[in-house]
Amino acid sequence: MKPPIVTRAGPWRSPEAKQGRQSRGRTARFAALLALLAASPASSAAPEAFATGPNNTGQLPRGKEADGIAGDFVLRNNKVAAVISANLPLRRANMSTFYGATGITPGCLYDLTLRGANNDQLTIFSPAGQMGPVAHVRIVRDGSDGEALIETFVSAPGNNGLSKRHEYRLRDDWQGVLVTTTLRNEGETPLKAATDDRWATFALSGSIFGVTWADAVDPADKAGYAYGIVDGPPVSGTRDLKPGETLSYSRFLAVGTSPAEAVGLVAARRGKTGLVSGHVREADGAAVTTAALTIRSAANPDTRTIAYPDGQGRFTFHLPEGEYSVEAADSGRAPVKRPLKLIAGGNAQVDVTMVRAAGVNLEIADEQGRSIPCKVQFHGIEGTKSPHLGPQNRAHGCVDQYHSAQGRFRVPLPPGKYKVIVTRGIEYSHLQQTIDLRPEKAVQVKGVLHRLVDTTGWISADYHSHSTPSGDNTCGTDDRIINLAAEHIEFAPTTEHNRLYDWRPNIGKLGLGDFIHTVPGIELTGGGAHMNSFPFSPEPFKQDNGAPVWNPDSRITAITLRDWQGAEPDRWIQINHPDMVANFIDRNADGEVDGGFRGLAELIDGIETQNYATSELLSGRPFRVGKNNVRQDVVLYHREFIWLQMLNRGHRYAAMAVSDAHSVYGNGVGSWRMYMPSKSDHPPEIDWRENSRHAKAGRSILTSGPFLQVRTDDGTLPGGTTRASGGVKLSVKVQCTDWIDIDRVQVLVNGRPRKEYNFTRQTHADWFSNGIIKFERTIAVPLSQDAHIIVVAVGEKFDLSTGYGTSPQSRLKPFAYHNPIFVDVDGSGFTPDGDLLDWPLPVKKLTVEEVRKLTAGL
Repeated sequence: MKPPIVTRAGPWRSPEAKQGRQSRGRTARFAALLALLAASPASSAAPEAFATGPNNTGQLPRGKEADGIAGDFVLRNNKVAAVISANLPLRRANMSTFYGATGITPGCLYDLTLRGANNDQLTIFSPAGQMGPVAHVRIVRDGSDGEALIETFVSAPGNNGLSKRHEYRLRDDWQGVLVTTTLRNEGETPLKAATDDRWATFALSGSIFGVTWADAVDPADKAGYAYGIVDGPPVSGTRDLKPGETLSYSRFLAVGTSPAEAVGLVAARRGKTGLVSGHVREADGAAVTTAALTIRSAANPDTRTIAYPDGQGRFTFHLPEGEYSVEAADSGRAPVKRPLKLIAGGNAQVDVTMVRAAGVNLEIADEQGRSIPCKVQFHGIEGTKSPHLGPQNRAHGCVDQYHSAQGRFRVPLPPGKYKVIVTRGIEYSHLQQTIDLRPEKAVQVKGVLHRLVDTTGWISADYHSHSTPSGDNTCGTDDRIINLAAEHIEFAPTTEHNRLYDWRPNIGKLGLGDFIHTVPGIELTGGGAHMNSFPFSPEPFKQDNGAPVWNPDSRITAITLRDWQGAEPDRWIQINHPDMVANFIDRNADGEVDGGFRGLAELIDGIETQNYATSELLSGRPFRVGKNNVRQDVVLYHREFIWLQMLNRGHRYAAMAVSDAHSVYGNGVGSWRMYMPSKSDHPPEIDWRENSRHAKAGRSILTSGPFLQVRTDDGTLPGGTTRASGGVKLSVKVQCTDWIDIDRVQVLVNGRPRKEYNFTRQTHADWFSNGIIKFERTIAVPLSQDAHIIVVAVGEKFDLSTGYGTSPQSRLKPFAYHNPIFVDVDGSGFTPDGDLLDWPLPVKKLTVEEVRKLTAGL
């Protein structure tokens, strides 16, 4: 690789003074390049660069990752449409682009899609890693002269002496944008300049011929991107610049219906290529539209790119001269490999004939014969490998599962023997069938899922899950909603990170209005406490849809949410996956009890005691030694146990259980959820106000599987207070569907698991049954002082593997508990007993060694 070309120039004039001079210089410098880029036939319409405002946001391109707002700039021609982010306050594509104090990204390319396709799959293209404040983003040429040009400029005084200029250039018939970056050291000392581009967010990417490419997160979306240097020196990493030196380079950022098409567009700008075309069909001529073609260079088989056939099974793309292999693969079909020899300027035809796809036709209904959302798992048996149906963040084929919005659907599957399991959450029966799928054949799986668990008067809810607008994941919003419906969540507030959002249009589009209900909301996120809240009214085409800004003081965040868009008495506010120690015990992490954020407990409605983890409610300790994400030993605090301690100190916010799902398979919806009373069992009739009021009052059950019902003899439900001198009688009932079981019921009195109220299948075999109703008893709990009561139902010798298969939820135990019932024994109102359950309040700064000693033998 040649060293970068660095030139030394004279005194640097202001950008305004040099604009005309630089434009003339660039025109000469890029004359040959622009002529090459414009070599295709002329179009009747000129390219355009224009600003958007409240009245023309309809001109912004759409797509899964579209992030344009009013004020941004549109750059478009007859082939593509792009969005360049404006120099607006707090401008960023989403929460994750990028983190940090300088994480704003005005002047970057946010969206790029084929014109009219509205299929943007790009979150951001950040030239030279551009982030932070800019001096300006402006239109230099509006396209009326045949070229549209938008410029981003970062001035040297505001950037430690380094000026940066990024130009986004477009002419007609270009299927992409020419991005030119000019870096100049205007200071008096040498400095280092970052040159690497950043883009996000892609699961599959690679490089071939020096061109970087990426595929859409869901291959079914059929979009690909590629970029490569087309003028100037090859660059990577950082470059040393002497005072007065300038580094300039250009790359072409292309978009196509596949990575291969985009790669070919970039390659064609760098030299001669040949045209590859062909089709993928079955023997009878039927088009195969779902195949993926992997193209490898014979000279370097480790490099590859990917092409997809269109709706007629056809494909076209360009490649440099050379020899290649093309392998067509599609679920349920035998792969087909073809050689390819291509001459620069020539054409090559690659036609592929594939066998008919083997697959499973499913027809799943409820007792009334209604087609219902469901999930199916495919487990290979007798030597058959379990299939990989697609990425884990989509519904229609995620690893070895398939989630469907309706009960009639087809899943292409490689031939073999499989155990097929169909479920719909924790209330319905499951269907299990062994199949022997032959090549080119289909097997039918048909059955009824019976609603075995009687939850009349209660609805299931998940107050915390995400899709791609959150920015920290790429799960499609439709995929999230299908996942929720397939796992039988009936009420799911919309809780995207740092963006007011509303899933109702997606629910309607999917035809799932009879199965799931939502309300617009948010998860307000930062470096400390994250908070979910609803309802709000999203304000489209504003930054973050009009969301407030997170504050490091969680009390300010809570107050902001409480009053945002006007006070709403039923507004819900919760702390997500709370750091119980920082929030309520040791705010400054100095190892001393300081009360945390004093007053916070009175500003919130609930906290997540359960967030996709094994329950530690019965652990009997506030911490343990565990592993972090890089497998290092760390101190892990038991949120549920600390909650019990805080209850005994008078805290009354509600406990919650959520999925916090960011994917479909793996970290998906399922297992942990809540149940709250509801006047209607029909999801479209769910009243969010009623639901919020029940949640605020603690009238909720937290469960990973069992449906637990508890009330006192006077009818007091969880969250309520009853006057009962001498004690209470608890009516306890536990139901489980046919793939979940329990073997222990434990009553906690003021957080303590009393031995006399520990009932197991071993000690009280006649108290448990093997039907749907696993446990139904009245338990007398004598009391001599005020107490709060929690009943726990757990399957200590069971797991959730039938319902979740190879997904991590399968390792969880069936576990259910409820918010406390408060018992006022003396009639003076409930008084907490202050019991810390044999442990001091945990603080920060505890070392791994200290925790090991403290918990030795437990």
